[in-house]
Amino acid sequence: MAGKDGFGTLLKRGDGAGPEVFTSIANATNLSGPNLSRDTLDVTAHDSPNRHREFVGGLINPGEVSIDINYDPDIHDTLAEDLEDEEPRNYQLVFPAPITATWNFSAVMTGFQRTAPFDNKLTATLTFQVSGKPTIT
Repeated sequence: MAGKDGFGTLLKRGDGAGPEVFTSIANATNLSGPNLSRDTLDVTAHDSPNRHREFVGGLINPGEVSIDINYDPDIHDTLAEDLEDEEPRNYQLVFPAPITATWNFSAVMTGFQRTAPFDNKLTATLTFQVSGKPTIT
C-alpha cells in the first residue's frame, strides 16, 4: 500500500528542564517541515570537461517547520513569548503509529500569525527556523 495516514502527527515543545518534558502544541491542523535543502558550490574551472559547470555540495540548511492551529488565545498566547527567546528550544515532530519516527530538533520561533476572519474560525500559523541537524529516532 502506498502512502501513510498523517492523522495524529504531533509537534511537541520542550520545557528546557532536565529531564526535558515535551508537551504537544494543541489543536494542530497542518504541519510542514523540516524543509531541508543544500547549497551547492560552483567549482567550474577553465579546464572543466566539455565546457560544463561542475558543482560540489555545500552547507545544509535545516529549513523551517510550520504549524497551523485552531487558535485559542487561552491556550496559545503563551507560545508568543517564544518569539523573545534568542536561544533555540527543543522540539519533537512525532508521527503516529504504525510509523515509529520522531524528528528531534532545536529551533527559534520566527513567526506567530493570527487570523480572525468574520466568517470562519480563529487560526494561527507558527513558524520555526530549525537550528542544526535534526535527528530521527
